[in-house]
Amino acid sequence: MFKRILIANRGEIALRIIRACQELGIETVCVYSTADAGSQYLELADEAICIGPPKSAQSYLKIDQIISAAEVGNVEAIHPGYGFLAENAHFNEVCRSCKIDFIGPTPQAMESLGDKNAARKMARQANVPVVPGSAGLIDDDAEAVRVAHEIGFPVLIKATAGGGGKGMRVAGNDLALKTALSQARTEAQAAFGNAGVYLEKFVERPRHVEVQIIADHHGNVCHLFERECSTQRRHQKLIEESPAPRLPPEKRLAMCEAAVRLIKEAGYTNAGTVEFIVDPDDNFYFIEVNARIQVEHPVTEMITGIDLIKTQIRVAAGQPLPFTQGDIVPRGACIECRINAEDPDRNFRPSPGLIKQLYIPGGPGVRWDSHAHVGYTVPPYYDSMIGKLIVHRPTREEAIACMIRALGELRIEGIKTTAPFHKLVLSHATFAEGMVDTKFVERTFLSEG
Repeated sequence: MFKRILIANRGEIALRIIRACQELGIETVCVYSTADAGSQYLELADEAICIGPPKSAQSYLKIDQIISAAEVGNVEAIHPGYGFLAENAHFNEVCRSCKIDFIGPTPQAMESLGDKNAARKMARQANVPVVPGSAGLIDDDAEAVRVAHEIGFPVLIKATAGGGGKGMRVAGNDLALKTALSQARTEAQAAFGNAGVYLEKFVERPRHVEVQIIADHHGNVCHLFERECSTQRRHQKLIEESPAPRLPPEKRLAMCEAAVRLIKEAGYTNAGTVEFIVDPDDNFYFIEVNARIQVEHPVTEMITGIDLIKTQIRVAAGQPLPFTQGDIVPRGACIECRINAEDPDRNFRPSPGLIKQLYIPGGPGVRWDSHAHVGYTVPPYYDSMIGKLIVHRPTREEAIACMIRALGELRIEGIKTTAPFHKLVLSHATFAEGMVDTKFVERTFLSEG
């Protein structure tokens, strides 16, 4: 087991990793930017090292600064958390070349699955369903039109290196397709430095369901069941839950088994998430792999009782998984709300600033994962999430009621948050019935989509 780990991240996930390391008897080194100086979670690390000014490009994305901090801190491994450099294969390679373990998959697996077009090919090889689309990248408009007519309009243009909805466009005819291709390529090049795009059949009103997996270096791969992530705004998840409502048991099992096949095909190790869309007829299609721990990992932890961060660390240290697939039995229902420092009444405008009061909800089955505290100033430089409110109850109906109560109990003064909006969504009959799709929020509450 490692004796000392550097956490190449900030905020809520940095605190989550510190806690796991403390329980494993591992010392931690936490890096921080000048914007995060004075944050209370840094006091819980054994050492904290400043790596630069507030902007991410000059601190949390600065590979040489992080490696220097790791060498000064004399660590054996780096945990990247999520976001920033978590899925950067080059950073992964640099860590290993400096004889520092990277707590995640190999650079090769990360690179092959990080390219969505390559991942689609791998999925086909593993007999995992993919959305009908182009066999590879689309290089010219004529080829795009041919494929679109073959699979039928509407079609979805996707950036091969994409994420978060960037480099993604829907087209319903030839003219719109040519315009959208140009726009998608330009946006993808600007966002990812890669203008490559491919086509997929556009699935109307899809659900977004993902499968959590964990794999060790001894050939063992397990799935930890699924999470429903359809409650989104502009491709950004707002609410996650498990089990996925209305998903037939046989489809659930088939999806989880498909995820395991893909992970084995990729030679993947450590934690990851295989993401699918599900059409109105409950057919599921692979869309991508997130080669890291995800924001919503507590949902899986609550229903399985497995600490994913500790398991990540143990796997990276070379230990075999301490359980088999048959040992993993999901229990109850879990819901997570991402609480962001945003003003829903002003088009979700960021609301950085000083937290003057904070009352954290409690009661049976309530969990609050956050680095925020009274006197903490939410900086304007990073993702606006300040905490995750998680509830776990025996049934989905009880979990919804518990979450509505907990959201009403949560008090954050000094800034605006999305908590009232989450309460509005959870109180809606469509959510209660489990009839959500990825455009439900925009269609119902925002007059979009």
